[in-house]
Amino acid sequence: MEKISHISIRRRLSATALLITFFLCILAGRLFYLQVLDSDHLRTLAFGQWTRDLPFTADRGDITDVNGVVLASSYTLYTMYCRPADVKAEEAEEAADFISRVLDIDRTLLYTRLTKKGVSETRLCRKITREEKLSIEEKDYSGIYFTADSARYYDHGEFLTQILGFTDADNKGQSGIELQYDRYLTGRNGYSYTETDLIGRQLEDGDTYYVAPVKGMDVRLTIEYVMQAVAEKAVKDAQARYQAKSVSCVMLDADSGAVLAMAQSPSYDLNDIPRDNVTELMENSASVPITHMYEPGSTFKILTSAIGLETGVIKNSYYCGGSCTVDGQRIRCWRSIGHGSQDFRHGVYNSCNCVFVDVALSAGTQTMYEYFNAFGLGQKTGIDFYGESSGMLIGQNSVKNVDLARIGFGQAIAVTPLQLASAVASCLNGGYLYRPYLVEEITGTDGELAYRGGAYVRNKTVSAATCEALKDLLFGVVEEGSGKNAAVPGYKIGGKTGTAQKYENGAIAAGKYISSFLGFTEVNGKTVVCLFLVDEPQGYAYYGSIVAAPYVGQIFSALFSYYKTPAQGVESAPEVVMPDVTDMGLADAAAALKRAGLDYEYSGEGGKVVYQLPAAGAKISTDTVVYFAMG
Repeated sequence: MEKISHISIRRRLSATALLITFFLCILAGRLFYLQVLDSDHLRTLAFGQWTRDLPFTADRGDITDVNGVVLASSYTLYTMYCRPADVKAEEAEEAADFISRVLDIDRTLLYTRLTKKGVSETRLCRKITREEKLSIEEKDYSGIYFTADSARYYDHGEFLTQILGFTDADNKGQSGIELQYDRYLTGRNGYSYTETDLIGRQLEDGDTYYVAPVKGMDVRLTIEYVMQAVAEKAVKDAQARYQAKSVSCVMLDADSGAVLAMAQSPSYDLNDIPRDNVTELMENSASVPITHMYEPGSTFKILTSAIGLETGVIKNSYYCGGSCTVDGQRIRCWRSIGHGSQDFRHGVYNSCNCVFVDVALSAGTQTMYEYFNAFGLGQKTGIDFYGESSGMLIGQNSVKNVDLARIGFGQAIAVTPLQLASAVASCLNGGYLYRPYLVEEITGTDGELAYRGGAYVRNKTVSAATCEALKDLLFGVVEEGSGKNAAVPGYKIGGKTGTAQKYENGAIAAGKYISSFLGFTEVNGKTVVCLFLVDEPQGYAYYGSIVAAPYVGQIFSALFSYYKTPAQGVESAPEVVMPDVTDMGLADAAAALKRAGLDYEYSGEGGKVVYQLPAAGAKISTDTVVYFAMG
């Protein structure tokens, strides 16, 4: 028998000891990991196994106007839960009958949930009112519990609808500011933790832990409640009067880019959202001034005028015979008989297309496009709101003279209302193109500032001297020209009318127009720019001077009154009785209106007047621009 050496035995013992040490190290390492490194995770798992949690939904932050008027807030509703193991068998039938009647929910489904086996807890119903909750609690059914839920409430209903937006059933933002700033508005939910046994029953001597919810941050907008309220009324009135496809209005502070009001009609009440009609909801949820493009028509002449004044291409005299020819194509003026000889000032007053064709061609493609870029045309404004459109501008290398001629008076180019208002604002404030913005600041419940908006200059557009000269022209449009219907006696208002034909499938859509007026004035220490658009007004009247301008005048008049802006003591124009010009020829109608001291606009080329506005016999100011249609 071979003897085992002492050396071999020692080696075996050493190997065994080393192996044991290795396994002990692994065990110690595992224990260290579980007890130290992963202890928090394991405690969380254990806590979850031995407790039952009920959520308490946090309120979203409030949304207010710039002065603190609450526009969106939260109120408490309740969610009802059931612990089937705690429901007494003899109560289940009665509880199902009573609760289903109170909440108007399916009785069979409710009973199934009340008696379901194998679950520790189930949710029965959400969005329960306080009265419904108290009614159920009076019955003191076993196994039924409530937690606080939060629901959104819009304090003024159908007001700033598209900008505020709305939330879903889980209180998450779905559109508008609610979506854009959801991460700030969303609060931190709270919970109630109750100690239970292995099958989810509450321990008799167990503790309940409560973690309070934390409200979301408050968002203060740049919107001024009074201005918004006035704009809301105006768009609704115009939409009802002209049975228009839509009416929209945007108001900006020209010296900062702050959005003061943004309204449109049709709309809907944010407390009664038409969720069952997805098409209607989607159509009326988009903010027209931000997302929709359109050919601006004559309001664009403000920008062409600014370019002409800045570059010095304005001539002493222009002639309009009713049309002009560019690249062999005839371009009509809106007034078929023409305006005759006129200087630039009266070309602006008359909104003469031929004048602005000349200005655009005189400046040239390269210069015009340099200014278009400075004005931000074909670009997003950068407003803090999703879904903004950038407009459409023919590529500089592709534009022809006839295209440039049409762009000069607002055709062959598409802008958003906000884009145009922002560009025009730069022609009034000394030449600074501001980025429009909707949110002034966001603060937490402790008052700590989390976000601040504010003025941001994107570009320098034109000189201060050009701005002053242009404002003088635009004041004259309202005092003496086509914008008279926007005038408010005793106040300085400037602006420009616009009437743009619409296109469908690449061709002019017969009888479809966008009537607009872009005005400005001083209100409450601000230079307020107001663009008002009526999309597809029905009936004979469609000129911006007739359809849109009066509503801008009404908006400014209401604001002058509210902010107690003193008039300059200018006497009101005398009143006259509107003559009856129906069935008259063009020359006779024009003569009758001239004798009454009234300016007029007309459409059509028929033999006699078939429609007039205002109606015959109405008492009107001699500042009123009247309208008639030939047929």
